Amino acid sequence: MKYTLLYILSVIFVNWAFDILPRLALSGGDVWSPASLIVGFIFVIRDYAQREIGHLILPAMLFGALLSALFSTPEIAFAAAVAFLASETTDWAVYTLTGLPFARRILLSSLISTPVDSLVFLGMIGMLSPFSVLLMSASKMFGAVFVFYSISKSRP
Repeated sequence: MKYTLLYILSVIFVNWAFDILPRLALSGGDVWSPASLIVGFIFVIRDYAQREIGHLILPAMLFGALLSALFSTPEIAFAAAVAFLASETTDWAVYTLTGLPFARRILLSSLISTPVDSLVFLGMIGMLSPFSVLLMSASKMFGAVFVFYSISKSRP
């Protein structure tokens, strides 16, 4: 259950990080949070946790989202919970239904779920713009791509 515990703690940590890390102002009034880089790794940790506990990953995600309300502002906690619910359900479905090798499932499920997460989260906290969604999604994909290449290189 080490990946499941890590997943729950990661959900709590990233919501806390969105509260404390400064959001960087970008041109056109857009903003970006460095915490976005963490989310990509959380999607991958979720995939490992699903290998441990199967479909019980959905209650684990909800538990982490609920606990995060203790460590972040209500606005961030609620937006993150809804975004995680939408994106992690998407991630879970792609990961579960494709039957691809593990590394490819990580990449594909993250590729589809990161824009969902970005759209929902940014929309709910009032920071939605095409550039912000693109930047946040790209930041989140960093973790998935890193793990994909790491796993792919370790297997012939």
